[in-house]
Amino acid sequence: RRRLALAALAAASFAAGGCAPLVIGGAAAGTAIVVADRRSSGIQLEDQAIELRLRSALDGKLPDSVANIGIKSYNQRVLLTGEVTTAEAKAQAQVIAEQSPNVLGVRNEIYVGTLSTFANRNYDRALAAKVVVALVEADGVPSGTISVVSSRSVVYLLGMVTEAEGEAAARAAARVSGVRQVIKYFEYISPKEAAASTPKPAADAPKQ
Repeated sequence: RRRLALAALAAASFAAGGCAPLVIGGAAAGTAIVVADRRSSGIQLEDQAIELRLRSALDGKLPDSVANIGIKSYNQRVLLTGEVTTAEAKAQAQVIAEQSPNVLGVRNEIYVGTLSTFANRNYDRALAAKVVVALVEADGVPSGTISVVSSRSVVYLLGMVTEAEGEAAARAAARVSGVRQVIKYFEYISPKEAAASTPKPAADAPKQ
C-alpha cells in the first residue's frame, strides 16, 4: 500500500498543475488509461473526450471573468463543479453539458457567487491529493477505481463500487483534515460484478 500511496502522490503532483481530478492509481488527464479502473478502456477514452469537448464549449461561452468550472465525466455522466458569478451562467453550463454528445446525465454542483482565487484552487488540489492517499491506504477501498474531485473543500467521490466499498471510501475521505463535506456519486454494483470487472494482475512469466 505504501507503493500505491507514493504513486498516488506522484499523480497528485502531476494534476496539481492543471484542473484535472485525481484518480487512485493513475493520472486522469490527457489520454492516460487507468488499468485498474472498472470502466472499459473504451468508456475511459469516451469520458476523456467528453471532458475535452465540454472544456472547449464552456470556455467558448463562459469566459474566465464569470466562470471557473471543473468538469469530470465518469461513465458518461458529467459532474460540474467550481463557481460562476450568476445563476444564468450556471443554467447555461447545465444546458451546454446536457447537449454535449454522448453525455448521459449531468450533476451540477456549481456554486453561484464570487469566483475562487488561485490559492483556493491550489488548496482544493492539495486536499484532493490527501484524499487520494487516504483512500489508497484505507482497508476495503478498491485502488484504481475511484475518482476524487475537490471544490470549495467539498470532496466528490465517483466510481463503480459496492455499497461496502463506497461507505469505506466515504469514511476515509471524511477523516482527512480540511474536508468540509463528502458527496458520493457512486454507481453501485454487486460484489460479484465488482469481482468480474476488476482487472486481474498479470501473471508472472514462467521460470525457465
